[in-house]
Amino acid sequence: MKLRAAALLVIFCLGVFTVSTVRGSAGSQPMRRFTCVTLSTQKVDIRSLVNYEKQHVPVNAVMFITAKGFKICVSPEQRWVQAAIKKIDQKRSRKGK
Repeated sequence: MKLRAAALLVIFCLGVFTVSTVRGSAGSQPMRRFTCVTLSTQKVDIRSLVNYEKQHVPVNAVMFITAKGFKICVSPEQRWVQAAIKKIDQKRSRKGK
């Protein structure tokens, strides 16, 4: 009887350890729902952009998010992209004050 209880306890502990390990590794890193694979070549109106995310894999890109929730992937080397990032950062710093 004691051997059976010990075996059940070991199996239970292994199950808890496995679940906590899986949750910890997946939950500790936010998963992106949208990843840039191709880049748009068209310039976007900076005034319609509200946020951005930088991405390095699978391609080096900036994902802009518009006020309507559209996601647009562009090359970070373009001048207008750098100006848009600067403007969004300035808006953020003003809101934080």
